[in-house]
Amino acid sequence: MKSLVILGVTGSIGTSTLDIVRRHPDRYRVVAMAAGRDVEGLAALAREFRPAFAAVGDPSAASDLAERLSGTGIVSGAGEGAVVDAALHPADLVIGAIVGTAGVRPTYAAVAAGRRVALANKECLVCAGEAFMSAAARAGTEVLPLDSEHNAIHQALGRHTAAEIERMTLTASGGPFRSWSAERIAAATRAEALAHPNWAMGAKVTIDSASLMNKGLELIEARHLFDVPADRLDVLVHPQSIVHGLVSFADGSVTAGLAVPDMRVPIAHCLAHPERIVSGARSLDLAAVARLEFEEPDLVRFPALRLAREALAAGGMMPAVLNAANEIAVADFLAGRCSFGEIPVAVERVLEKFSHRTDPGEDVEARLALDGEVRRVANEMRAPAFS
Repeated sequence: MKSLVILGVTGSIGTSTLDIVRRHPDRYRVVAMAAGRDVEGLAALAREFRPAFAAVGDPSAASDLAERLSGTGIVSGAGEGAVVDAALHPADLVIGAIVGTAGVRPTYAAVAAGRRVALANKECLVCAGEAFMSAAARAGTEVLPLDSEHNAIHQALGRHTAAEIERMTLTASGGPFRSWSAERIAAATRAEALAHPNWAMGAKVTIDSASLMNKGLELIEARHLFDVPADRLDVLVHPQSIVHGLVSFADGSVTAGLAVPDMRVPIAHCLAHPERIVSGARSLDLAAVARLEFEEPDLVRFPALRLAREALAAGGMMPAVLNAANEIAVADFLAGRCSFGEIPVAVERVLEKFSHRTDPGEDVEARLALDGEVRRVANEMRAPAFS
């Protein structure tokens, strides 16, 4: 029986993880769970899976959660400290799936404490990748990549080292705007941008997928996860979303990770690693797929990917600046305060603002302080940009 902590339990990764747990009640036991604000959803899942501890990130929800769990014997807490407590609960594996910078402190705490982590939170690596991976190395623990692309790379890589690798390639579906003109993309509506052709994800990640910013952030993650130089990382647009990642080796061979577009595949791999279990996803039928297409990404129509590549090449604090600026711009688009085409414009403006600033340091707290400053600056710059 393997014990699990699930951070972000009410989100898409969390609920997919629980679907697998339901299929293997003899193998997995949830001992702690945390959510951001969805008290009702958290309480319902806690009542079903009976963890020892449940935490909600919203501190004002403490009494509501306690009331909903009254009589269950489940200890509850609220606020960031409670989420960190959930992350530190003794367990065999922590699922790090809290969205945004809210997931950085608890997931980092788990890694620093020597917990094995299956990582879906991008910000841990985009904002503080060196600090995060160094903490894992000091603690002697393992970080398993849970995103579909990085998980595919992890499986394709096997026991080979970075020195043997010519190139790592992440694939992108191209999103809903793959064949659109630049002018049509710039004027895309909220509903159009949220209509992803292959994946069901949260709103922010879906918008990032439409702009290809998501793939740029994943390149930054891959740099830290696999310790591969930025110039060996690449992106291919692959509309079928069957090949999720490829590794090209020095001898000319290429290995690839293929699966149907279902997050239960990489989640099951992380849960059972190094074994294999039934995930609930359907098997891949290549004859039914019939054709696999690949194309180079267009950095003119999708400038967000260009900005991410530039931030990766610049290194230092620039990936963290990119991430925070993008979160503000995407939130503005979702709220109707800017157009889709203005998202990369706003991000680039903020990147330029910080391009000559001194790096505050790589440690997690310095990076989170930087994140807060970037958000403040991005909000201050919003009015003239989007008026």
